Amino acid sequence: MTEETTFEGVTTTTTTVTETASVRVSYSQDWTRYNAAQCAEKDVAMSLLRALCDGIVSPAQIGRGRPRAPLSDVVFEVYGGMSARRSTTDIDALMDRAPRYNTILEQFDRPELTPLLMRLIEDSAAPLSALETTFAADATGFGTVTYKRWYDAKYGKEMKAARWLKLHAMVGTNTNIITAVRVTDSVANDSPELPALVESTAERFAMTEVSADKAYLSHANLAVIEAAGAVPYIPFKANSQGEGSAAWRRMWGLFLYRSSEFLAHYHQRSNVESTFSAMKRKFGATVRSKNTTAQVNEVLCKVLCYNLSVLVHAMFELGIDCQFPTVSA
Repeated sequence: MTEETTFEGVTTTTTTVTETASVRVSYSQDWTRYNAAQCAEKDVAMSLLRALCDGIVSPAQIGRGRPRAPLSDVVFEVYGGMSARRSTTDIDALMDRAPRYNTILEQFDRPELTPLLMRLIEDSAAPLSALETTFAADATGFGTVTYKRWYDAKYGKEMKAARWLKLHAMVGTNTNIITAVRVTDSVANDSPELPALVESTAERFAMTEVSADKAYLSHANLAVIEAAGAVPYIPFKANSQGEGSAAWRRMWGLFLYRSSEFLAHYHQRSNVESTFSAMKRKFGATVRSKNTTAQVNEVLCKVLCYNLSVLVHAMFELGIDCQFPTVSA
């Protein structure tokens, strides 16, 4: 509201009303290709997994005894998320000589399977290296069927709490492919896991940006991201100071004086939450295994299956050709 008074003493009042209308952002979708990808996802994902597992070179067996099941068959995990017994029919239909369900469950207890699965996850993301240059990191939890128990002296009774595992992941913000992972106990901190995620991703991708929340803020993490050729978009805490390494001072200035530009890049991190949500809704937020090693391997298999589903949609919607390297077990 404005008022104007002339020299003759006449006052004129003008009222201006400004209305701000919210605009819903919509994203285009090629429904023909999307529907085709959805309909063919399971068959194509199984073919991709077969091709990925065929590249596994199993180590020679030492000693006598019954020959072990090939690692390529063991890693050929069920896409539908059912129990090992209920999955027997699908496995028999997909393999010429399928191992028994007990064999698969026993192989999951092998510690040497963990680095192999991590390598397969990284290789499954490699076909999208031409599309992904910006990345985001975060962690999420997976529930288990095991509990930890202790006697509480204060309440005079035995207490228990469900155990869960923490998955640390680096995600491409364009296709939401998971490029590198680490699985730790629930009490592990997020920040120390970031350097390994960055280094593994940098082996296959040209990184230009990495965004993460305040839990990952440290001088070492900023330096590792810049060493990979990327810009670290990690917000500073309320008690952070501007003094520090060169990487710290650069990002401090951007965060403090050009906050709108900083936040525009930082909010790419929202793609990590979308990735975790999609993976859990599709393949479950809990694991069935009871042994810790088997639980870790089961979580890694969920990530591998999720990556294959992302590849299927990239093949149908973006015309990506998937070629996988040979992996030594």
